[in-house]
Amino acid sequence: MIEIPDAVRVAAECLTAHPAYVYDLRSLEEHVAAVRQALPGTELYYAVKANPDPRLLAVLARHVDGFEVSSGGELTHVRELHPDAPLAFGGPGKTDTELALASTVHRLHVESPGELRRLLAAGTGPVDVLLRVNLDVPVAGAALAMGGGATPFGMDDDGVRECLTLLAGQHRVRLRGVHAHLASGLDAAALLDLARAVVEYARGLGVREINVGGGMAVSYTDPAERFAWKIFGAGLSDLRAPDETLRVEPGRALTAYCGWYVTRVIDVKRVHGEAFAVVTGGTHHLRTPVTKGHDQPFAVLPTGAGPGVRDEPVTVVGQLCTPKDVFARRVVVPRLLPGDTVAFGMAGAYAYNISHHDFLMHPKPAFHYI
Repeated sequence: MIEIPDAVRVAAECLTAHPAYVYDLRSLEEHVAAVRQALPGTELYYAVKANPDPRLLAVLARHVDGFEVSSGGELTHVRELHPDAPLAFGGPGKTDTELALASTVHRLHVESPGELRRLLAAGTGPVDVLLRVNLDVPVAGAALAMGGGATPFGMDDDGVRECLTLLAGQHRVRLRGVHAHLASGLDAAALLDLARAVVEYARGLGVREINVGGGMAVSYTDPAERFAWKIFGAGLSDLRAPDETLRVEPGRALTAYCGWYVTRVIDVKRVHGEAFAVVTGGTHHLRTPVTKGHDQPFAVLPTGAGPGVRDEPVTVVGQLCTPKDVFARRVVVPRLLPGDTVAFGMAGAYAYNISHHDFLMHPKPAFHYI
């Protein structure tokens, strides 16, 4: 269960159609402003892949130094909304068409020697690049590991050396530094350990611009627990040399908390002794709990009546014809009745934008902003 802010509660109770997303822009503004303050001297980029909603980007743009995009589509989307914002362009599979856009961004993250060869052959320039490195360092405890071993992301030492050879003797593609996003779901201490490894590696190459990525932990089991931004920011300040630029690019940890997916209970039933509540919508709108294998935290607004469950475990499911359409399993609730409103919190990142919207062709949710 999760505590729902008064403003979100009022908005949820006023909805006339379900399901719907409610974005709390005021809470987003307060959160990202606090993150910005906790990172003195460190550049803050937002990873657009977490949620590209234009209204959220408008709030974020007031506080971040730039945006990280991972496709030509994201690049075009952000450029249309914020034409002057610095962009870092990453992603492991850039097409030739996307590489042709390299001179329009602040930094291009080069993923491989092959990608660099195509960039050089394209004749585009000038282009400022960071080499994405995949360091051989431990990333234990990560929710996702993009580095620390054999993965499709970034380059090992051999790949980096090959890129340095390709870059030598020409001035159109300019090496500015390194980029590393090695893992996701780590606390401040663990991310600082990775940042130290990346900075030491960059110093060994003689570059002074270092993007240490994102990956800040977000707890769906304890929504009140937040990443220790002040500790992380202080650690980065201690790590950074006067002539170095450090950059971070969080996504989920900035926007997860501002989003709510609001549904209504259609039916409550028992099957082989277990209680199930079927709500409008489903994981085709909010794929996060299926993707991460967790229970999505939710609040119940008592807007219904009739027989249901009280003070017992209930599994909350959607309308899809698949046993994977589950939001939360066997969560004890004080009450859950047909017609009750269910507001799933922490739905502001990797939620609607990663979901299979057209499966079964149910109506798409509306979006509301407070």
